[in-house]
Amino acid sequence: MITLFGKPEPTLLERLKESVGKTRSQLAARVEDLLAGDRQIDPALLAQLETALLAADLGVRTTREILQAVRDKVERRVLADGAQLKTELKNQLLGILSGNGTALPAAANPTRGAESAGTAAPRVIFVVGVNGTGKTTTIGKLAHRLREEGRSVLLCAADTFRAAANEQLDVWARRAGVELIKQKPGADPAAVVYDALSAAAARSIDAVIVDTAGRLHTKSNLMAELEKMKRTAAKLVPGAPHDVLLVMDATTGQNGLSQAREFTSAVGVTDIVLTKLDGTAKGGIVVAIVRELGLPIRFVGIGEKIQDLVPFDPQTFVNSLFD
Repeated sequence: MITLFGKPEPTLLERLKESVGKTRSQLAARVEDLLAGDRQIDPALLAQLETALLAADLGVRTTREILQAVRDKVERRVLADGAQLKTELKNQLLGILSGNGTALPAAANPTRGAESAGTAAPRVIFVVGVNGTGKTTTIGKLAHRLREEGRSVLLCAADTFRAAANEQLDVWARRAGVELIKQKPGADPAAVVYDALSAAAARSIDAVIVDTAGRLHTKSNLMAELEKMKRTAAKLVPGAPHDVLLVMDATTGQNGLSQAREFTSAVGVTDIVLTKLDGTAKGGIVVAIVRELGLPIRFVGIGEKIQDLVPFDPQTFVNSLFD
C-alpha cells in the first residue's frame, strides 16, 4: 500500500505475523528445529512434534488426530522427511480451520448489511462472554468496522448487571461514532433491547449490536435472562438475533473451551471472536476451538487500536505461523 507520509500500512499478513509472534516462537520455531536438515520421520520425531503441538494449546484430541494422519501417510510412504512433514502439518491445520471434516455452520458474516444477508432490517448481533474477555472492546471495534463499510449502527447497553458497563460502552460508542441506547443500572435487559430495536426500526438503522452481562457460565439465572432478551428481539425483528458472537480470550487457552460449550448449548452461539491473540504463546487454541466446537472464528483481535479487529482467514493464519 502506497502512502504519501510515513511508513506504509502493514498488510494483514504482516499484522497477523506480529500478533502471533509468541506462538510462532512456541510452535513454528520448535517445528523448524525438529525438521531441520534431512531428518527422517521416526517415533522420536513424532513424540517431539506431539509435545510442541500440545505446548501451543492445540489440545489432546486435535493433536492426536493430526499425528494419526501423519503416521498413516508415513506408513504409506507418502511422507519421508522433515520438509514433507512440515507441509503436511500446514495442510492439516488449514484443513481443520477451513472446516474440512468438521460441522461448521454456514453462518452469515456479521459485517454484512441485513439486506445482503437476506434478513429483516436491522441485523441484530448479540455479543456474549464472561467478564475480562474484551467483550466491550470488541463491540466498539465491530461498530467501527461496520461504520467503515458504510453501515449505520446502534449499540444496545443490555449489560445492566455491572455498574460501569454503560460508561465503558459509551466511551466506545463515541469513539466509533455511533449512538448508544441505555437505561439505568439494574434495569430489565430485555426492556433495553426493546427500546434499542424500536429506535433502530424508526431510524432505519442497518445493524444493532447488543452488549450483554459478562455472565459466568455457571449462573443459570443469567442464561435465562439472555433467553428472554432473545425472545424480545425475535418479536420485534424476524429471525433476531441473527448472530450470537461469543468473545473468547486467547490467553485462557483450553480453559475457555468449557465456557464456550456452555454458551453454545444455552444460547446458540453462531461465531467466535478471539481476542488478545497478540498476548499469548498458545495461539494453537484457534485450531482447538474450531475442531472441538465446530464453530467458525469470524474475527480476531490483534491489538488495542479500534481498527485491530480483523476477519479470520485460515490461510493467512497458517501462513503467519510458518512462512
